[in-house]
Amino acid sequence: MGEAIGGVLGLAAGVAISPVPIIAVILMLFSTRAAVNGLSFLLGWIGGLALVSWIVLAIGLGSPDDASGGGVAKVVIGVLFLLLALKQWRGRPGEGEVPSMPAWMGKIDRFTPVKACGLALVLSSVNPKNLGLSIAAASSIGGVGLSAAGEAVAVAVYVFLASITLIVPVVGFLAGRKAMTPVLDNMKDWLTANNATVMAVLFLVLGAKVLGDGVTLLAS
Repeated sequence: MGEAIGGVLGLAAGVAISPVPIIAVILMLFSTRAAVNGLSFLLGWIGGLALVSWIVLAIGLGSPDDASGGGVAKVVIGVLFLLLALKQWRGRPGEGEVPSMPAWMGKIDRFTPVKACGLALVLSSVNPKNLGLSIAAASSIGGVGLSAAGEAVAVAVYVFLASITLIVPVVGFLAGRKAMTPVLDNMKDWLTANNATVMAVLFLVLGAKVLGDGVTLLAS
């Protein structure tokens, strides 16, 4: 169990440090449906991460009987992350340039709870970074040879840690809206201004780690 959890800590941190979902949930907490949309977004995010993880475990990718499959998957994901790091770095805004964010962020105030949940589901399970990290995490869990109950615990730990940067704002806002509002507002502004740089560095670090893990698996 310890090996499985240790193997997903860095991957969970990579998912958790995702500026766009954090900005999105903060905007929802500033909307007219703050409580219900914030919770719906959080549930959709958790559901998406869990879904991808269980699908990977169900097909046996990275299991002890298919270590090479897990290695190939990690090598591909690692190379993809390195390419995305280059793209993000080249696309970062210049000095004095206002960074652009997805157009849907301007419509968040009109989101229904279902739409908020659906958006989070897409961001957590279809977004290339989060999809790749969840596949790598589930492959690591599957490669340890745990029982079904052990895998469930390891996935739960991964999903919780990968969601912590959304759990804290939502729970904190619901517990103390007045105190959390200026904190969340400053966080949103900083993440918006530095989104491309944060993502470039994150992709670079994660790409090197996942690629190295994949090469190790293939060489063993």
